[in-house]
Amino acid sequence: MFHFAKSAIAFALAAGLAGAASAQVNLTAETANNDGVPGNTILHLADVLSERKVANLQVASGQTLTNSIRNVAEGKSDISAAPLILPFLLSRGVGPYATLGKEKGAELAGNLRALYPYNVGGYNAFFYSNKGYTTWDDLRGKTIWNGPPRGAALTNARQTLQIAAGLNEGKDYNGVQQNWNQLDTTLVDGSVDAFVFPATWPHPRIVTMTSAGKVTVLSIPKDKFESDFAKKIISVPGNIPIVLPREALPFPEEQLTLISEDNKLRALGSAFAEVVNKSMSDELAKSITKAHIESLDQLKKRSKIMANVGLAEMDPVLSSFCGQSPLKYHPGAVQAWEEAGYKIADCAK
Repeated sequence: MFHFAKSAIAFALAAGLAGAASAQVNLTAETANNDGVPGNTILHLADVLSERKVANLQVASGQTLTNSIRNVAEGKSDISAAPLILPFLLSRGVGPYATLGKEKGAELAGNLRALYPYNVGGYNAFFYSNKGYTTWDDLRGKTIWNGPPRGAALTNARQTLQIAAGLNEGKDYNGVQQNWNQLDTTLVDGSVDAFVFPATWPHPRIVTMTSAGKVTVLSIPKDKFESDFAKKIISVPGNIPIVLPREALPFPEEQLTLISEDNKLRALGSAFAEVVNKSMSDELAKSITKAHIESLDQLKKRSKIMANVGLAEMDPVLSSFCGQSPLKYHPGAVQAWEEAGYKIADCAK
């Protein structure tokens, strides 16, 4: 689960020697691939922390985040990107943390604190418009690419098909699983009928598809999205509801058609946060979070995919805090957010 592609570990120093020499502290951070939302977020943070002389942040990218958050919990690393499902699983000693057991898992999960939230996009169905499909039910009996062989992405894709049309793999459609690095070829080779994967906008996968032909994206129908079943799925730690207006999808109609009853894209989203160990001082956590908050406009301009990823989304439902999630914000981060005029729910403090 959450085994992101293992590229060679990339170490990024936030600035040159002059900037590093005047930085207050040296910190280590772990994240996923550089070109995704988590990678862009932490590399941007490294830049601004150096510019403000808060810290010199050494970033290891291409990491397995299941291991990364454990490293932070054990004090072996200072900061990590965290899919919010992972602290929940760690707290219960299940899934990838089953060998730890519940007691040890709960102890480690209790060491984690969040600095700020974001998401890595939402799950929808994509296919070439010449297929002629207009509803989720049209995918019944079809061959659908729905993720890598294991992990949360596959689970979320299957859940999306269940929410949208009650479609179950094996019974209602034929699922195809491949590693992420194989997907680019499958997107254009015609071997499957449709795809269900997470996307930020404009995601490179969608760019690849539109270069080969007009694409249709299916929004989860509004009544299905607001059903009791969908609410149950969305309440699982790490899952969030995402709703975007058509204008947030930066593709013209001749390239991409959105099928939605009200011109809004509804999707099951995946929530993340940057986490640190609870032992980090309030002053340092506040300084790091303040730098993040005050440079949000710069972060949104770093990559086109950063425009709609829940930056500064402090609502606990839309960021997957509270409820069953054990993760809370670091007291220093709470100070930074509240001083900047944001409201933090009591259950997330």
